[in-house]
Amino acid sequence: MEAFKLKTVDDLLASQEERVELIDGEIVRRPMARGEHGIVQSNTSVELGPFSRDGGPGGWWIATEISVAYESHQCPSHDLAGWRKERMPKRPRGVVALRPDWVCEIVSAGHERKDTLTLFLLLQRHQVPFYWLIWPEDRTLIAHELDRDGYRVIATITEPIRARIPPFDAQELDLPYILGD
Repeated sequence: MEAFKLKTVDDLLASQEERVELIDGEIVRRPMARGEHGIVQSNTSVELGPFSRDGGPGGWWIATEISVAYESHQCPSHDLAGWRKERMPKRPRGVVALRPDWVCEIVSAGHERKDTLTLFLLLQRHQVPFYWLIWPEDRTLIAHELDRDGYRVIATITEPIRARIPPFDAQELDLPYILGD
């Protein structure tokens, strides 16, 4: 019997497959994007756009569908991720090795465990300061912030409201717009 060999970032980069990521040493397909998922991802990116622009409320690089290599066997492709420009002066290119300052996953049906447990623990271990989860069908956003003991919930939003949510609390975010209302 042959032992299971964990795949690495190099194996991921050599793969001919599209829409794949490296989770726990296994190259896995990303879920097929549903309309709700695409709308929420796009609208979140647009709503956070001012944080990426000069003259806006704050120096961020925000990207969609970006792969981050945390470990040799862990390279997820995040729905959205952001880096403070003070930590990453030049825009992200290729597979990024610097941990993000913020990650947002739009929870996909059938992949809840990956977003709410596997990535949660990975990001916590690598000290990503903020982790948001959005459930499009349930119209829910849960924001986590890292403290010395791990992630703690700093916002649970289930109502169509405008809100200030760290790390983007310099301006109110239009949650009805983000959720596709």
